[in-house]
Amino acid sequence: MLKQRGFTLIEVMVVVVILGILAAIIVPNVIGKDEQARISTTKSSLGSIGNALEMYRLDSHKYPTTQEGLDALVNKPASAKVWNGPYLKSLPSDAWDSPFQYVAPGRSGRKYDIYSFGPDGQEGGEGENADIYSD
Repeated sequence: MLKQRGFTLIEVMVVVVILGILAAIIVPNVIGKDEQARISTTKSSLGSIGNALEMYRLDSHKYPTTQEGLDALVNKPASAKVWNGPYLKSLPSDAWDSPFQYVAPGRSGRKYDIYSFGPDGQEGGEGENADIYSD
């Protein structure tokens, strides 16, 4: 006599219920985190650009002008007497594939500002759509 092996309907239903409970716990914690990850990535890129600007300043004794922009970190500007670059391999984009903004001098007496327009791609904004500035 052959014994049939398999799962009973109750066992299958228990597994489905357990998977449903796990999905109900995990999915809300994962959804919506992609925007936070993009913001974190953008902040990290801002830090890398800031480091490259400091290396540029050590060589040139000044920061690039607003007109020279971040391109001065990749290509030698005409005004640079000393340039040991490139300080970056290429101009990075923010996590939304938009170029970073650079202004020198920056706001509130800062030497410069590097920032991203954020998820909405427009200047200003509030909450998650706020501009992201370097520290």
